[in-house]
Amino acid sequence: MVVLNRIYTRTGDKGETALGSGERVAKNDLRIEAYGTVDETNATVGIARLHTGTADLARLDAMLARIQNDLFDLGADLCVPDTGRDLGYEPLRIVPAQTARLEAEIDELNAALEPLRSFVLPGGHPAAAHLHLSRTVSRRAERLMVALSREPGQSVSEPALTFINRLSDFFFVASRWVNARGPGDVLWVKGANR
Repeated sequence: MVVLNRIYTRTGDKGETALGSGERVAKNDLRIEAYGTVDETNATVGIARLHTGTADLARLDAMLARIQNDLFDLGADLCVPDTGRDLGYEPLRIVPAQTARLEAEIDELNAALEPLRSFVLPGGHPAAAHLHLSRTVSRRAERLMVALSREPGQSVSEPALTFINRLSDFFFVASRWVNARGPGDVLWVKGANR
């Protein structure tokens, strides 16, 4: 259980922070950048959810609520590097079932959509526009996680990498699903302003 009774500790005033393992690293460490961007993704989902509280979008809102919780799981996973050392507790890790649920929800949302014949511009319904922002921020988190996984001595689990990759696909399909219930997708028109 997490208990926060003090918000500031002064331990990070010199530009360092602690990982879940207790190890202290610079606040611009690639691992901190990765799980900080996962947290940023979560914040964008919170903003998208400001626009999904209606009855017609309730199914999507429930999906997004679960995703927000999964993003905290992902942050916890990244916060405790797998070094093989016994930490005295079992760290929280992303599991394949979380990705399987995302895939099932992508398939559910996508089943009602017309095939795309053009690239989609972010826009349309406010929720759709915000879901596109979630998509792009989650892609940045993915790039950082991949970079971290390729650093000597660092690891990111395969389930975590798979989950973040599938998540951006979910946000794309979800944005289209929202727009299909309202203004429709905003399509890119190649060379339209030449």
